[in-house]
Amino acid sequence: MAIPFAEQFRPNSLEEMVGQPHLFAKDKIFYKTINKNNIPNMIFYGPPGVGKTTVANIIAKNTEMLLCKLNGTTASLEDIKKVIDDSKSVFASKGVLLYLDEIQYFNKKQQQSLLEYVEKGLITLIASTTENPYFYIYPALLSRCTVFEFKPITKGEIKKGLERVIKLNKIKIDDDALEMLAVSSNGDMRKAINNLEVVYFAVGNKKIALEHVNEIVDKAHIVYDRSEDKHYDHLSALMKSLRGSDPDAAIYYLAKMLEAGDLQAVCRRILCSVNEDVGLAYPALIPIIKSCIDIALQIGMPEARLPLSNAVILIATAPKSNSAYLAYEKALEDIHMGKGIGVPRCLQNTHFDGEDQENKGQGYLYPHNYKNHYVKQQYLPDDLKDAKYYVYGNNKFEQALKEYWDKVKK
Repeated sequence: MAIPFAEQFRPNSLEEMVGQPHLFAKDKIFYKTINKNNIPNMIFYGPPGVGKTTVANIIAKNTEMLLCKLNGTTASLEDIKKVIDDSKSVFASKGVLLYLDEIQYFNKKQQQSLLEYVEKGLITLIASTTENPYFYIYPALLSRCTVFEFKPITKGEIKKGLERVIKLNKIKIDDDALEMLAVSSNGDMRKAINNLEVVYFAVGNKKIALEHVNEIVDKAHIVYDRSEDKHYDHLSALMKSLRGSDPDAAIYYLAKMLEAGDLQAVCRRILCSVNEDVGLAYPALIPIIKSCIDIALQIGMPEARLPLSNAVILIATAPKSNSAYLAYEKALEDIHMGKGIGVPRCLQNTHFDGEDQENKGQGYLYPHNYKNHYVKQQYLPDDLKDAKYYVYGNNKFEQALKEYWDKVKK
């Protein structure tokens, strides 16, 4: 069986890599680190096809370490023990580098078993994940590793990677066809190379033209490239359409981005909008939208468009208030100006009263002991005791709250 292009033409050095300038530039810590023989335990975090596995191969080659590969979806504790046994062999005189792909699928027990071997230095661990490592990786293991984020590769860098493969394989291709391969890759170098390989073998010795590429790429990528500025333009347009209460525009941008495969970014913006733009005008909508997002992420595309369509139209047609957001910004401004010295005595924790404390206890008034569960006392620091951050929004819900508290506090 022929070796796939993506494997056959895999870069052999950092100089041959494309993308990730924040990691691979010669003045960056990552570049300097992996060019040393003392390789730390690391976690590579990022989407597929951005170079995580390739870098692990390069590190193993440069250090002459024995490279062992496992995948979190299929590996077991026995597989890990076998790697440890390999570390004692004559072939591992320079040490063992364990590359564990998709570590997020390892359960807590499996990750804890790795911890013992990492601590003793029996293996050097490089784990990769497409999910946020701070949510999916056991904290004790995470604390012993350095996290490096790999980002989607830009269109220009994808073209450089394709041009390298084209040159090595003497492929003939039109410029617009090359451009389309780069645009349609969605920041995934492996996907771009795989598409090039399919077209190359399909056309034989002929020159690859745009029409050949168009037969295999997702047409959504022709008008929307999520790795470039248009990605952020469309996300901005979605959020502003929701804020502007235009359900037609909001549903249009939703459809365009979902068809381009931008599910995660869309979900994030929708959650931001319901909290920032609807907020306290209709607070019950927040858990409803969260439920729509959870359903969308659970069922995936194409069905995810159903709960997300509901979410977008609900937000666009809901009453709006950014009063909570504005209150936070006002408080943050005072914090940045250095205001707010200490905590009022009545709010301090009495458990920390030392022997030298003259006034034991803080004189705190328990609101539930008073009428309407309210009693006036100072909560803000002394230098901010008269500060006002929150202003009730001009909507039914917040005005009802205002009416209630005006009555209680008077």
